[in-house]
Amino acid sequence: MGFGTGLPSDAQVVNDEMCDVCEVWTAESLFPCRVCTRVFHDGCLRRMGYIQGDSAAEVTETAHTETGWSCHYCDNLNLLLTEEEMYSLTETFQQCKVIPDCSLTLEDFLRYRHQTAKRGNSDRALSEEQEEQAARQFAALDPEHRGHVEWPDFLSHESLLLLQQLRPQNSLLRLLTVKERERARATFLARGSGSTISEAECHRAQHSWFCKRPTEAPSCSVSVSHVGPIADSSPASSSSKSQDKAPLPTEPESRFVDWPTFLQESVIYILAARPNSSAIHLKPPG
Repeated sequence: MGFGTGLPSDAQVVNDEMCDVCEVWTAESLFPCRVCTRVFHDGCLRRMGYIQGDSAAEVTETAHTETGWSCHYCDNLNLLLTEEEMYSLTETFQQCKVIPDCSLTLEDFLRYRHQTAKRGNSDRALSEEQEEQAARQFAALDPEHRGHVEWPDFLSHESLLLLQQLRPQNSLLRLLTVKERERARATFLARGSGSTISEAECHRAQHSWFCKRPTEAPSCSVSVSHVGPIADSSPASSSSKSQDKAPLPTEPESRFVDWPTFLQESVIYILAARPNSSAIHLKPPG
């Protein structure tokens, strides 16, 4: 597939015309997925159990905004794994005594990380620095500070780590949809003045995939990920800058990133931003 945008610059991504569930076209209540081209009827999503109760109002509110909504296929990062990769992950959970469908506390999460580190090398667990990094990832998976990480968020995080470990870069790039490539390209062009951007801007862009839309106050508590560029003057932009504290260069930039490199280094974070959950399933550097 290469590293191009996937579309000519004047082309547009066209969503499917029929509901993915009932395969019937009606103009009423068709929700487009922000990642793929599938569309869905409100009633079909309810009938299949993909939205329940008051969550339909949130889907309605976000599906047609810049933030968008991920369908049940794209929301589940575990579906990106092959059967062999899923078996490997399940085996790891069994050996480390992780109980499926149960939330994890920080203690549970750190114990699991130590156990997986020892599996790779029986004489070595996590270093103090690695444990601190794991604790920061736990906090990113628990943005509402509830003291635990929900199972779907943990499973998404572990699926991403396995993809990083086992898949070559070109294989990961092939997982991106045309919509994701176009949004990544727009982000790259918005942050550069030519064919390259600075490494600091690259890191800011990686953080921008996870910026949440503000509600009434700029607390960014809505549980829907933003997947694309945010204007520097927007409330979401100012909020994310204060939260993420992306490193600002104090010296002239030593490294610049071109488009193919930017896409390669960002692909795993673009995938990590697919779920509708407010959790950051793989915290970018910085």
